[in-house]
Amino acid sequence: MSEIFEDKTENGKVRPWRERKIENVRYAEYLAILEFKRAHDVRGCGEVLRFRKIGEHLKLYQTWFCHKRLCPLCNWRKSMKNSSQLKQIIAEAVAREPKGRFLFLTLTVKNAHSAEELKVSLRALTKAFNKLTRYKKVTKNLLGYLRSTEITVNEQDGSYNQHLHVLVFVKSSYFKNSNNYLAQAEWAKLWQRALKVDYEPVVHVQAVKANKRKGTDSLQASAEETAKYEVKSADYMTADDERNLVVIKNLEYALAGTRQISYGGLLKQIKQDLKLEDVENGDLVHVGDEDYTKEQMEAMEEVVAKWDFSKQNYFIW
Repeated sequence: MSEIFEDKTENGKVRPWRERKIENVRYAEYLAILEFKRAHDVRGCGEVLRFRKIGEHLKLYQTWFCHKRLCPLCNWRKSMKNSSQLKQIIAEAVAREPKGRFLFLTLTVKNAHSAEELKVSLRALTKAFNKLTRYKKVTKNLLGYLRSTEITVNEQDGSYNQHLHVLVFVKSSYFKNSNNYLAQAEWAKLWQRALKVDYEPVVHVQAVKANKRKGTDSLQASAEETAKYEVKSADYMTADDERNLVVIKNLEYALAGTRQISYGGLLKQIKQDLKLEDVENGDLVHVGDEDYTKEQMEAMEEVVAKWDFSKQNYFIW
C-alpha cells in the first residue's frame, strides 16, 4: 500500500491539495458534459507534484497547472500568490509614503440574472470604477489602489451578485481635512453617478490599519479579502449537479476576457518596480517567499506525489 501524501505548513496545518484536486476533477467532469475542449487539460492539472524536502517541510518544485479561470486548484495557488505579492507591495508603499492611510471599499451593483447580463454588468463595473477614480473628490486624495472582483451565486433565485473589493491608499490629509474626507453616503453617491443607475447601490467603506499589538491586523485581513478567489468553488460545487452545470456555463461565458485583479497609481508602480509577474498567466509553482536558488533546490531530497483518480488522494510515488 502506497503512503498517503501530506504537505504541512510550518504551524502543522495540512495544505488542502486533496480537497482542491477533488474539486478540480469534478470541475473537469462538468466541463466534459458541457463539451468544453479544455476539460482534458483541467483534469490533468496538478496530477503529479514534485517537492523538495527542506528540513521537515516541503517546497513545491515542479508540476503542471491548467490556469483555467474556475479551476479550484489554480485559484487556490493564485490566491496565495496574490496575497504574497500584496504583502510586498503594501510594505513598500508604507516605506515610500509612511503617512499614507488605507481604506477598504466594497462597491456593489444589482444582481445579474443571466450569462449575458452578467457579462455586460462586469464590464460596466470596471468602466464605472475607472470613472470613480478620476473624480476630483477622489483623485485629490488617492495614492493608489488594488481592485478585485468577487461573484457569488444567490441560493434562492440563482442570480449573480457582483461586487468590487478595493484596497485604497490615500494621503493622510484625507482624514485631517473635512473638504477631503468622504463619508460613506458620499462614496455611494459617487458610485451611483459612475454606474449611471437610477438606484443607490450599497457601498461600504472603512479605515484599516495594522494593529498587531492587540493581536489583530485589519490591514492584512483586508489585503487577504482583496486577494481571495473571484468565485468560490462552493458556488458551483453544490449537491445539485444540474444547477452547477448552468452556473459553470454562465461563468465561463461571462468571465472570458475579464481581469480579476487590477492595480492603480502608486501600488501599480511598485508592482512594476518590484518586477512582480502577472498572476493570471504567471508561475503558480512559486507563489512567494522563495528563499532558495534553483541549484540549491535541485540538491535537496525529492518527494513526488501522484494523484490516484480511483482512490481520490495523492500518494507518495
